[in-house]
Amino acid sequence: MINVTVWNEGRHEKASREIREVYPEGIHGAIASIFKDCEGINVRIATLDDPECGLPDDVLYTTDVLIWWGHMHHHEVPDELVEKIHGRVLAGMGFIALHSAHASKPFMKLMGTSCTLRWRDDDRERLWTVAPRHPIAKGIPQYFELPNEEMYGEYFDIPKPDDLIFVGWFKGGEVFRSGCTFTRGYGKVFYFQPGHEQYPIYYNETVRRILYNAVLWARPDGQYPPLSCPNTEPLEK
Repeated sequence: MINVTVWNEGRHEKASREIREVYPEGIHGAIASIFKDCEGINVRIATLDDPECGLPDDVLYTTDVLIWWGHMHHHEVPDELVEKIHGRVLAGMGFIALHSAHASKPFMKLMGTSCTLRWRDDDRERLWTVAPRHPIAKGIPQYFELPNEEMYGEYFDIPKPDDLIFVGWFKGGEVFRSGCTFTRGYGKVFYFQPGHEQYPIYYNETVRRILYNAVLWARPDGQYPPLSCPNTEPLEK
């Protein structure tokens, strides 16, 4: 059994009716629904306002893959928790950082750089699969498009990735390393850029398939993949 914990600040959904309409169950709920009914996966959710940020030791130390979405409240995540997450990744836990989690404390700790980038609101994005044989790209087409997304552009201050899997191109001409992997100790890290809170990115079937693949890839060594998942049917033979 792969234990997946989906962490989200959970603040945007409380503060904005517009965002609640996009994600009535929260961003964490939309992401967690990818793994609902997936054989071999147990999924939990955690938010910033939960006791101990939703990650007490009994949750964190039984998590195989931690998915992290953060945006405006990175500073509220306790440094003690960041150290625990960092230690868990070094020991083998998978870590998937989504969208604005590039500036989260756990991701920056794992990267050891500023993780800064260029950005602006609202653009069309085409994501190109540039490593089609990578396990995270299984079943993903040569490219797919998101009609609305926040533009992230280079320079992205991260270490050289182990693998660059997806490159984003925006209507304004910018490009971005939108999907890349890293190894830290015994743990695997995947950063994936799409996911601005104003748009229904985590309902997109290709994005959902990528996150499903990423969990299978990032799980600690020695575990077996689920047999089937009705929410992530292959997109490409």
